[in-house]
Amino acid sequence: MANETNVTVTGYVAQEPVLRLTGSGTKVVNFRVATTERRYDKGVNGWRDGDTLFFAVSCWRNLGENVLDSLHKGDPVVVQGRLRDGSWEKDGVTHSKVEIEATAVGHDLARGVSRFTKSTLQPREPVVEVVAEPAPPDGDADGEPDREMSHSAA
Repeated sequence: MANETNVTVTGYVAQEPVLRLTGSGTKVVNFRVATTERRYDKGVNGWRDGDTLFFAVSCWRNLGENVLDSLHKGDPVVVQGRLRDGSWEKDGVTHSKVEIEATAVGHDLARGVSRFTKSTLQPREPVVEVVAEPAPPDGDADGEPDREMSHSAA
C-alpha cells in the first residue's frame, strides 16, 4: 500500500522475544529493539551516545517463529517493517503505542557473523507458559485481546 510508513531500524534486542496467540490462534512474536544515536563530537575528539529509543516489534506467523528461534536479548539486529499505532482503553484510561510490524528481521552483520539455516516446513511445538492476565488488545485484525505466552528453549 502506497500510504504506509515503512521504517528500517538498527539496534539491539532489548528483551527476549515472546510468543503470543491472538484470540483466533494466530501466532505473533513480540520484542523490543533499542537504538542509540551516536555522533562524533569535535569538542572531545570522540564519539558520544545520544538518547536511546525503544521500539516495540511484532512479527507475525512464520517470521515470528523464526525470530523466536533466532534472536536473543542483546543481539544486534536490523528490523524493517510498517509503522503502526494503536490505542486501547483499560480502567477508564486510554493507552497508545507505536509499533513496527516487521516484514524482515535479521542479525546486523556489521556487528558480528551469523549462520543462516532454512526453517523446516514441519510444525514445531514451542514450550510455552500461559500468563494469567491477558494483554491489552493491540488493534489486531480480529480485535480480540491477545493471550501472552513466553517461550523457553527446549
